[in-house]
Amino acid sequence: MTIRMLAWSVVLGLAYVLIAAGLMTRQRGLKWNTGNRDGDPAPLTGVAARAARASANFLETFGFFAAAALAVAATHRDTPQAAFGAQLYFWARLVYLPIYLAGIPYLRTAVWAVSLWGILQVLEALL
Repeated sequence: MTIRMLAWSVVLGLAYVLIAAGLMTRQRGLKWNTGNRDGDPAPLTGVAARAARASANFLETFGFFAAAALAVAATHRDTPQAAFGAQLYFWARLVYLPIYLAGIPYLRTAVWAVSLWGILQVLEALL
């Protein structure tokens, strides 16, 4: 189950990137997106900026989750607790993006904490 949630998290990570890229292109224009991107573009604002930050935040946590999930699978320690932790991570990251895009600060932080708890549950299976 942990590896399956890792695979779904990869899909989710791609969704984060594509949503951020789409909103970035909408703000900066297709010419910027398809061009060489020389020079410094104007800073992103609003939902496009939040999407870029959410995507960066996903990438900051995903490496830790992926390493723990792969180690659990490699050592055959996929316990129910690890599987639950992987599910926590995935579902928390799934709801994190729309909460961040909507600009709901405290709930966003709480959901991020749930995703961190999920990583720790996966990691605990290794310790």
